[in-house]
Amino acid sequence: MLMDTHVHLNSEQYNEDISEVIQRALDANVQKMIVVGFDRPTINRAMELVEQYDFLYAAIGWHPVDAIDCTDEDLEWIEQLASHPKVVAIGETGLDYHWDKSPKDIQQEVFRKQIALAKRVKLPIVIHNREATDDCITILKEEHAEEVGGVMHSFSGSVETAEICINQLRFIISLGGPVTFKNAKMPKKVATEIPLEYLMLETDAPFLTPHPNRGKRNEPSYIPLIAAEIAELKGIAVEEVARKTTENAHRLFYKIK
Repeated sequence: MLMDTHVHLNSEQYNEDISEVIQRALDANVQKMIVVGFDRPTINRAMELVEQYDFLYAAIGWHPVDAIDCTDEDLEWIEQLASHPKVVAIGETGLDYHWDKSPKDIQQEVFRKQIALAKRVKLPIVIHNREATDDCITILKEEHAEEVGGVMHSFSGSVETAEICINQLRFIISLGGPVTFKNAKMPKKVATEIPLEYLMLETDAPFLTPHPNRGKRNEPSYIPLIAAEIAELKGIAVEEVARKTTENAHRLFYKIK
């Protein structure tokens, strides 16, 4: 069994064929998926989907790019929803210094508030980090995020950074489509050197479509391509990658049945 630990089935890109997309995932042995909401519309849609499908779960939070739009009322709403039995994580949250919509100080404030929220509701955290690694790790340490742990979503950093996240913060490293890209040296190195017990799989669909489907809309049925690449890099059976990464996901997202 495979699990897609980060997918945006709540994206408008799936409005016309969501049932077919989900069926293709099930046919590909992707039997559980975590739908990630990052603002009010996407959280509402994620909650609708998890009510509709037994094997879907939700992670809910506020994206750093839109941190400037996040109010205390929004965070209170997220905290209330976190008690739902199918909400398994807080996020995606974190820092994104690539886009300039939200100033860094506001991103950092909203990030800290969501770490505190996750600790109150005792759920792991889903971290988005783009061009902000040092600040991201500093805040996670200062806010003692290791108390709940979490996942470095769509990890693109170094082996050394991954080891800090694993050893000091109790975080798991999640790899997606980029590990299959021919020029993606860093993700391949991480997949090779980080022990399998600290890795999970994701698509981040509809984004980051793995090879050989780059250029097309991504979807969770492509998780086997990611698993196969990691298996090849590690020189192990793809079945072992599937089994262990799914076990890791169940350990972190403890509310998943």
